[in-house]
Amino acid sequence: MAMSDPLGDMLARIRNGQMANKSVILCPFSKLRENVCKVLVDEGFIRAYKVEERDNNKKDLLIELKYAEGRGVIRKIARVSKPGRRVYKGAKDMPRFYNGLGVLIVSTPQGLMTDHKARAANVGGEVLCQIF
Repeated sequence: MAMSDPLGDMLARIRNGQMANKSVILCPFSKLRENVCKVLVDEGFIRAYKVEERDNNKKDLLIELKYAEGRGVIRKIARVSKPGRRVYKGAKDMPRFYNGLGVLIVSTPQGLMTDHKARAANVGGEVLCQIF
């Protein structure tokens, strides 16, 4: 059976992995998931990620979670734009999450970026998820 929301699945795996105090989680590979991981590393929410080849010509993402003082760095991670209800925002209408302390990951014509970079580049797009 095909998965209807692969990005939502990855976010749930990250959330569950942090609640279980895992150091590394495994997730199926896709370009969107890899780009989201790249943004999460740049913003300091995860330590690192690595693409690993499997024997049957498929790939996995190994995501290394980050902890500070025995607690997960990510306090809240949630999907905004879902398969049943897509959420698009312009550069001027981009919401601020936790008054600017949180980060929104936005899919723009220039690639995936945070809401701060999207506002600076004056581009809008689909708001994929929010992280604090």
